[in-house]
Amino acid sequence: MGLKCGIVGLPNVGKSTLFNALSSAKAEAANFPFCTIEPNVGVVTVPDKRLQILEGLVHPQKVIPTVIEFVDIAGLVKGASKGEGLGNKFLANIREVDAVIHVIRCFEDPNVVHVAGSVDPVFDKEVIDTELQLKDLESVEKKIIRIEKVAKSGDAKAKKAMESLLKFKEALKAGKNARAVEADSDDLEALQDIHLLTIKPVLYVANVDENSIQQGNDHVTKLKEEVGKENAEVIVLCAALEAQIAEFEEVEEKNMFLAEYGLEESGLNRLIAAAYKLLNLITYFTAGVQEVRAWTIKNGWKAPAAAGVIHTDFEKGFIKAEVIKLEDYKQYKTEAVCRENGKIAVEGKEYVVCDGDIMHFRFNV
Repeated sequence: MGLKCGIVGLPNVGKSTLFNALSSAKAEAANFPFCTIEPNVGVVTVPDKRLQILEGLVHPQKVIPTVIEFVDIAGLVKGASKGEGLGNKFLANIREVDAVIHVIRCFEDPNVVHVAGSVDPVFDKEVIDTELQLKDLESVEKKIIRIEKVAKSGDAKAKKAMESLLKFKEALKAGKNARAVEADSDDLEALQDIHLLTIKPVLYVANVDENSIQQGNDHVTKLKEEVGKENAEVIVLCAALEAQIAEFEEVEEKNMFLAEYGLEESGLNRLIAAAYKLLNLITYFTAGVQEVRAWTIKNGWKAPAAAGVIHTDFEKGFIKAEVIKLEDYKQYKTEAVCRENGKIAVEGKEYVVCDGDIMHFRFNV
């Protein structure tokens, strides 16, 4: 599954520093706006300790984790919805991602300029929210104009679409994001061809200084209070520190460095895991002597669809799935012993795959 998270924020909030830490694709991090002109794309491994467990049991030739793409998008400024700065480019790039990672500056540093003159995370959030809402409002109004005559003629589908569009128009005019609107399947269908920006799921990253990574600070408190209104998550990390952590190649050295700051894991690991959850994704595994591999699917997918991410033939010719739970694999050590003890379940087309399932598909094409 090709899944992308777009890293957005005002200029000089730490977006490119965070991206550099996340990915081996190096974006230029500099103390001036728009140092990232074209979006940088990095493929990031999703950390999963279960792969290490399976590797120890199966001893495969290789281990392949699942990944998410992160896109570092040029900084937004006030007026972007009208084309100010790199607004049009920014808005076009954000349409292409599945979820938004909104980085917000929560640190003071006189050597790093702030486009608004002072650090105010609530203001920063509102600037980007407002620009995206204005662009979405423009998109909704254009479609309303496009279908208005058909709806007035009595066309039932167009009439329903108008009702849905007007619902979103009122919310956007009131300064709300589209994702905050209670929408049914008909409402969402009316939006399919206009690709609203504020309907995408969002995760907020509070970029703090090293002294605030444990307890946060006043800026983080204000941001959490504001974000709490929309039931979204805030990840607190120090992008500059994460960039240092990412340079360690040895696990022991990295863990020692983390321990110095009282951390059990890097902020990047928490961010990647949260982004994975935000996209409503789960992982299943295939395990054999050639490879142990993690596969990404949407939560709630049934076995044939899950098989289809390996190859479309697996889905088309699906017969059954053999499923082992990780805890059983850990207890009995091998697939053969799991089978002897009745710990391999044979599931059909209606089986909903669970996070952590170890799957073997039978198919015929």
